[in-house]
Amino acid sequence: MIARLIISTLGWMVFMGACLFGAAGTFDWPAGWTFLVEMGLLSIGSGAWLARHDPELLAERLSVFVQRGQSRWDQVFMICAAVAWVAWLVLMGLDAMRFHGSVAPSWLQGLGGALLALSILFVCFVFRENSYASPVVKIQSERGHKVIDTGPYAYVRHPMYSGAIVYLVGMALLLGSWWGLACVPLITAGLGYRAVREEGLLAERLAGYDAYMLRVRYRLVPYVW
Repeated sequence: MIARLIISTLGWMVFMGACLFGAAGTFDWPAGWTFLVEMGLLSIGSGAWLARHDPELLAERLSVFVQRGQSRWDQVFMICAAVAWVAWLVLMGLDAMRFHGSVAPSWLQGLGGALLALSILFVCFVFRENSYASPVVKIQSERGHKVIDTGPYAYVRHPMYSGAIVYLVGMALLLGSWWGLACVPLITAGLGYRAVREEGLLAERLAGYDAYMLRVRYRLVPYVW
């Protein structure tokens, strides 16, 4: 499992590096290297923790983003999300380095790096509470899927997406791209759409989820939405 984690992480870092540095047109991009190294270490570290804490969940997280049993609409969403992710990486490489359209102070880039680490730590907290945190929308009846209402799930219904927003902001800041940061609300809107569709499926197929929605009012941000 650890070998699979390392190979998957390295492959993902190579892919993101190709998008970022290919768009940048240069390898002389300290912020780009910092991002890749930080994310590689955080991914392997959090994955190693998950391998000890919940190996079944790690196996689920390492699976492909289009699966059997996944809702059809979510398959389409994930394909569109993958295309949008590549476009976002390319945009930040073009903006921050090739065209030098953005200039971010070093302290703000440092804040971005801190937000990345904070988001991964928060996601680990989510994983500790929810062993069914699959990357795709589906009911995991073979694993005894049930409603989780403890930890961050006592405050928002989709804490994974909440952590993702922090991750997106941190990534754009670390890479020093204002255009990348400007895209975060659009990506967040996509997450919000998925959250609403996911809730419809869970309320229909997962016992007790409709009652959980009445208890926990907010989806992503407490007292906001």
